[in-house]
Amino acid sequence: MTYLFCFDDHRGFSEDVRKRFSDTERYIVKSFQTREEFLDYIEKQREHNFCKVAILGVHDTEDHFEIIDRLAAEVKKIDQRIGLILLCPSDKIEAIRKTVKFNIDTYIPKNSNSILRIHNAVKKIISEHSIGIFRKKRNISLYVLLTFLLISLLLILIAYFNLPEYF
Repeated sequence: MTYLFCFDDHRGFSEDVRKRFSDTERYIVKSFQTREEFLDYIEKQREHNFCKVAILGVHDTEDHFEIIDRLAAEVKKIDQRIGLILLCPSDKIEAIRKTVKFNIDTYIPKNSNSILRIHNAVKKIISEHSIGIFRKKRNISLYVLLTFLLISLLLILIAYFNLPEYF
């Protein structure tokens, strides 16, 4: 299950994202117009270990760049594992990269294929989340195997010294 949180104060892209991720068994798409609703909902979903992606729409003004920078910092402060995608005007991407210094996964320019790019970026974040889960499972399995081997070796040594006639 993947949660997609869209912060879209002008309702410019959230309906396109909702149409693209229409499979309700795999994706939950929520869109927010206010910053408070957005942060409150992320705070409520912090305990869940699902893959979470926040898509933030950026406008042309310099003031909005600073607002998005603070919003991204607050989102990462609430949940470090959440993926951040910025949907930016194509001519302002470099200025946004200089202004928004926090950990952003992807900067996507607003154009006709931005929804496809969002889809690919979300798939990448889902894959990274899955790799992290499988890495934890692999490490646990490795620790169990090593513990079993150590206990077996210890039992063989005890049996060798206590019952040498069988060896």
